Amino acid sequence: MKIKIFIAVALGLVVIQFVPYGRQHTNPQVTQEPAWDSPRTRELFFRACGDCHSNETVWPGYSNVAPVSWLVQHDVEHGRKMFNVSEWGRSGKNKGDEAAEQFRDGEMPPRFYLPLHRQARLNAEERKEFSAGLLATFGEER
Repeated sequence: MKIKIFIAVALGLVVIQFVPYGRQHTNPQVTQEPAWDSPRTRELFFRACGDCHSNETVWPGYSNVAPVSWLVQHDVEHGRKMFNVSEWGRSGKNKGDEAAEQFRDGEMPPRFYLPLHRQARLNAEERKEFSAGLLATFGEER
């Protein structure tokens, strides 16, 4: 009985690799970025936030394997839709102030992102520096 379950699961994992969603690893052209207060703020942004909130996503190897690829694709699409520094000025309100507040409140980057993205883990000094840089770049949420 256990071997049949193992074979069924293994076959299921093979079959789902043929689902086309999750492999559209595109990085559209950068059209415009915000006026960063400093190169350091930009650097910290791309370390902690850039994979989901820019058109400069680094697609790791596991982003090609379903079902993880589906989650990664969804997160990047959603992140770019909500806040994308590579298409600054595209919509009426860029929501930079909201992004800064979410970072300061510890909501971003999401906890599930950090174990596989060591570079996104900012130490206390970097968090303080980045928070001040976001405030200087985007201002306060109103």
